Amino acid sequence: MTVYSQDGNTVSQANTGASYDYGTKQDMGITAQGNINKTPGLGLTQGGADYDAKYATYLKLFSGEMIKAYESACIAKGTVQNRTLRNGRSLQFIYTGRMDAQYHQPGTAILGSQDPPVAEKTILMDDLLVSSAFLYDLDETLAHYSLRSEISNKIGYALAEAYDKKVFRTIALSARQAHPITAAPGPEPGGSVINLGSGNEFNAQALVDGFFEAASILDEKNVPQAGRQAVLSPRQYYALISQVDTNILNRRYGNDQGSMNSGEGLYEIAGINILRSNNLPFMAGTVSRVDGENNDYSGDFSSSCGLIYARDAAAVVTGIGPSIQTTGGDVKAMYQGDMIIGRLAMGADWLNPAAAIELQAA
Repeated sequence: MTVYSQDGNTVSQANTGASYDYGTKQDMGITAQGNINKTPGLGLTQGGADYDAKYATYLKLFSGEMIKAYESACIAKGTVQNRTLRNGRSLQFIYTGRMDAQYHQPGTAILGSQDPPVAEKTILMDDLLVSSAFLYDLDETLAHYSLRSEISNKIGYALAEAYDKKVFRTIALSARQAHPITAAPGPEPGGSVINLGSGNEFNAQALVDGFFEAASILDEKNVPQAGRQAVLSPRQYYALISQVDTNILNRRYGNDQGSMNSGEGLYEIAGINILRSNNLPFMAGTVSRVDGENNDYSGDFSSSCGLIYARDAAAVVTGIGPSIQTTGGDVKAMYQGDMIIGRLAMGADWLNPAAAIELQAA
């Protein structure tokens, strides 16, 4: 097993200062909640209070289903730092380096002259993410709202997938960074890469060894034990489950684990909580930057096969949380149907590289 750590080179990122205009609701043909789908002939008066109330209820139902699907599918949310944008399109994160202690000489003033070294990280919000579907009136009646329910779920899953892919790529890139604070008593430790060996991405013994090596590295960097996470591919996860209660992975190593038959038989190794996701950059090759991304999520992930990290490894800024909109009025009359739109505006970038470890099989 080979371990690589990043050291003291300063890393900086330019703020492009570009501005983005997402347009108004009128520009996009979007109506506010409650003013939707005003179609006559359904036993309700178009524009009437009963009509508005009934369809507002449907929109709340679809929005709730979409958000529920998003929350259930979004693995990365809550595992890294998260802040909400109130104004502007970027947020600054401040982090400090270590301080040391000194003996006080009797009769001398304590002047507080040893300020901690400080670094600032600016994280931008990416352009607006949307997932949408058009429902033709002829294909849908009030008796067929299960179709809208299914579409709302799929929209939630699509937004969650985009969120997770950004965050997981960001954490992998964080593990490859040097810490921006180099001043005394630093430099602060950077990220780490643990090489499991070529072809060992599904080897249970190599993965377990990698977990314990990662726990040791995080301890040596004084990264808090609370909130440590690992994200593996499903095949890696089940490869580990198959070894529980064997010489490779005794059940007591992970405290009280779950049922093997349920497929939920492994919760943690070495105090690191285990998650599984298809949205890792798992042996993904070279991922290029695309239009709309104001943060850089690109890189070579040809050997990447897992992540172990703590909350400070990366941060997310959110301008518009997951939400549902739908067209109505003239747009509906013109196209004889409704457009259901899910949207999300967020961005992610690395924060404290010391809290990030990437598993590689190279």
